[in-house]
Amino acid sequence: MLLVAIAALAIWWLGGRAGWPVQARLILLALLYVTVLALTLFPNPLRPALGGSTGEWLVAGGIGVLVLVYRAGLRRVRARVRPENRPKDQPQGAFAPGELERYARHVVLREIGGTGQKRLKEARVLVVGAGGLGSPAMLYLAAAGIGTIGVIDDDAVEATNLQRQVIHTDARIGMPKVFSAEAAMNAVNPYVVVRPYHRRLEAGMAATLVGDYDLVLDGCDDFATRYAVNAACVETGVPLVSGALSQWEGQVTTFATAAGTPCYACIFPEPPAPGLAPSCAEAGVLGPLPGIVGAMMAAEAVKELTGAGEGLRARMAIHDALYGESRTIALHRRVDCPVCGGRTPGS
Repeated sequence: MLLVAIAALAIWWLGGRAGWPVQARLILLALLYVTVLALTLFPNPLRPALGGSTGEWLVAGGIGVLVLVYRAGLRRVRARVRPENRPKDQPQGAFAPGELERYARHVVLREIGGTGQKRLKEARVLVVGAGGLGSPAMLYLAAAGIGTIGVIDDDAVEATNLQRQVIHTDARIGMPKVFSAEAAMNAVNPYVVVRPYHRRLEAGMAATLVGDYDLVLDGCDDFATRYAVNAACVETGVPLVSGALSQWEGQVTTFATAAGTPCYACIFPEPPAPGLAPSCAEAGVLGPLPGIVGAMMAAEAVKELTGAGEGLRARMAIHDALYGESRTIALHRRVDCPVCGGRTPGS
């Protein structure tokens, strides 16, 4: 058997050095095995040199088949691993060759520069909702070079989404929104790591998920989810850029309770009564409006991560698209807020 083993190793090693594909080398090994097995069946001068009976060679062949089946099964299991859990070749925070060139217009900005761009590359941002607000925000985050972008949503793309949710396409109707968003972001910037979570964000797992990120953007249209995200950000100390829409009007603010700002529950202590805040499906929404507000959310995210300019902490920017007016109002913390009222900044 030693001679046959040496011959098999030689085929595998020399074939690899010659650049032969794995499949071709496996075929040669199979031919070698069949030849050896045939030589053990009948008396011949080579039979004693093979060092094994037919039964022993059948056992050896069976073991080889089991190994190949195991490897094939392992490849299939790895292929089914969720995209957010797959290892990435590019080290976190390291620019790939030629990657930095795409961010040249950021680098020349005094407020961002090379240092700020590296912070964006090292940053991890979670986007809650892959709908109207999440769509433009994610496209701009990916284009800006955010290193890791997580997106959580349990919906699938529908035809009625396409009037405003610009990250999705007609060809991806029926696809889960998080995977449609992943494809779009990778098309914009193949250097970003996208973690799609095709599920609803629930209170029980919100803090664990949020704690893995540096910043959260909330653009969902569900109040229960908004309160869960807010509570998780307060608990973990992660800043929250929050956006909302209503027909012709949109608003953006940043909640950073660890720095002393109010939280979402300070401003909206209770969900609105039924009918007072109808959804987009019920009341309608101007198509470009989510683009305006979502882009503002992305801009606030870049400022939060790089330290550039003055963000919207403790302020809310309100845009009225019907009359072309914008204004900013101050927000104040409530000491009796059940979510953040008992916490001191930094706790």
